[in-house]
Amino acid sequence: MRMWVNGGLRDADDARVSVLDHGLTVGDGIFETVKTVDGRPFALTRHLDRLTRSARGLGLPAPDLDEVRRACTAVIEANPMALGRLRITYTGGLSPLGSDRGHAGPGLVVALGEARRRSDTTAVITVPWTRNERGALAGLKTTSYAENVVALARAREHGASEALFANTVGRLCEGTGSNVFVVLDGQLHTPPVASGCLAGITRALAVEWTGAKETDLPFDVLERAEEIFLTSTLRDVQAVHRVDGLELPGGPGPVTLKAMRIFDERAGNDLDP
Repeated sequence: MRMWVNGGLRDADDARVSVLDHGLTVGDGIFETVKTVDGRPFALTRHLDRLTRSARGLGLPAPDLDEVRRACTAVIEANPMALGRLRITYTGGLSPLGSDRGHAGPGLVVALGEARRRSDTTAVITVPWTRNERGALAGLKTTSYAENVVALARAREHGASEALFANTVGRLCEGTGSNVFVVLDGQLHTPPVASGCLAGITRALAVEWTGAKETDLPFDVLERAEEIFLTSTLRDVQAVHRVDGLELPGGPGPVTLKAMRIFDERAGNDLDP
């Protein structure tokens, strides 16, 4: 495997950043995960737009998107694979120990790993921890990911692939790395970005392509939804068959199946929608 590290391709054994990089010491960084299909990235323009928004929200210099694109192309060409997870990481760079940033400039790492197609359905759990919809990092895709690691580990312990959060006022928010959609009376809904959820790329495409409504929803809507599905870069649209101990009837329901079909068709016709 070859990776892009701060200006050029490196072999995996030589792909290193300093132990004083602010992304390591205090989690001062942002990232994007991009699906690659047969050597081509999906929705890269949207991902780079969000990378820029996250940098602005964190107070980092705007990334050089031409360089990021060059890095992505170089890494994809150096690591051919049918389905991949392209990770773009942009950090505060070399800095003193502590929260203050240094003056060396940001760091950029791009890596690619193989991915597997997800199953059509999955199980999720709910967790007692909350998303802070009013926090400084709300809506930013940062490397400060430890609470997601803890929640996802709990999900794995309970035979699930995802954990779902409420926000601080008890409204449905998001998963550790996914957005959530529910069907009520045959209508598709997803929490608004104001809930504190990440403005997911797949979420946005699903809303545009299916006509889903952005709706402020109570957390217990998960107990009465007719169908539930998740969206994310590598899940695309994935049905949920179990929430905690509650089994949803059958496999993917009709609304979910339609959303899956629409997403597959539209994404297949345009790799940079």
